[in-house]
Amino acid sequence: MVDRVLVAEPRGFCAGVEMAIKALTWMVRIFDGPVYCYHEIVHNEWVVKAFERVGVVFVDHIDQVPEGAPVMLSAHGSAPEVVAGAQDRAAIVIDAVCPLVTKVHHEVKRMAEKGFDILYIGHEGHDEAVGTVAEAPESITLIEPELGLGAFEPSDPEKVALLAQTTLGVYEWQEVMDSAQTRYPDLWTARRSDLCYATTNRQSAVQALVEHADLILVVGSENSSNTQALVRVALEHGVPAHRIDSADRIRDDWLEGISVVGLTAGASAPDHLVQAVIDRLDPTLGFELFSVTEEEEYFPLPPQLRNFVGVLQAMIEASVTARPAREPGLIETDRSWTATEALDIL
Repeated sequence: MVDRVLVAEPRGFCAGVEMAIKALTWMVRIFDGPVYCYHEIVHNEWVVKAFERVGVVFVDHIDQVPEGAPVMLSAHGSAPEVVAGAQDRAAIVIDAVCPLVTKVHHEVKRMAEKGFDILYIGHEGHDEAVGTVAEAPESITLIEPELGLGAFEPSDPEKVALLAQTTLGVYEWQEVMDSAQTRYPDLWTARRSDLCYATTNRQSAVQALVEHADLILVVGSENSSNTQALVRVALEHGVPAHRIDSADRIRDDWLEGISVVGLTAGASAPDHLVQAVIDRLDPTLGFELFSVTEEEEYFPLPPQLRNFVGVLQAMIEASVTARPAREPGLIETDRSWTATEALDIL
């Protein structure tokens, strides 16, 4: 029987996921539907199903979007040809790409234009990696973190750049970067790490949790890279760890002889799933929050959506009544509500 549950803070939704979920909620509320979304809006099974229940259609190819339909591009970033294809087909296109992913896309294009060979550390087939590599496929080499640099040979050893998928584990990035810096002393890297702040913070929380827990449970979906990284961090520190989609995936044999469970969630996992795990474990001494840092990051809604809603709001006000001077509209008060509240109104 579990005695205590230590619940990591921070955990769950990051600023990019918050922005993307709220943006897609706006789309669902504005359009009669269906609204189409290129790739899963975020990598979480529960979130995707919640949107599917209200008519969102997720597609893997942009030509599956009917002519004239509204479409959203996922938080993981899309290839240039996908963005162009969406703009050709859709009545309105809202790109919910995380700003941190956009930063890496800009870095790829800039270094490719300067003639650099780019090492991109990421996972083959992951939506973010696919979109990033497509920015400069002739200049970029995808390196799986666990395989290292392998036989990579640049055209000019003095013009090599190193970039990374934002959801990688810190230890994955560091190991490859150390190897690349040894091999290429003039290696270019971004001034700020490409790794997402939320990814790093959640991994730091797990690193702290393993000092106090007998078992780590990570709530999140299988295709969530940052969720899988949290599991790997715990295992790297010698503590058993399991990824679970929900509380009903917990196996009784995992809990045999376990006194303290450390609990966290990937950056796209809703917090009610965490609460359900606590209820399932039913610790005799209850649960307590285990905080390593605070997060105050906020990403505003995509500019295309802000502009579109602003125009709609102005048209309605002009035809019905004028808004009192200086009274903020719904877009302006976006920071006052959360993705959890957005999911609640679906």
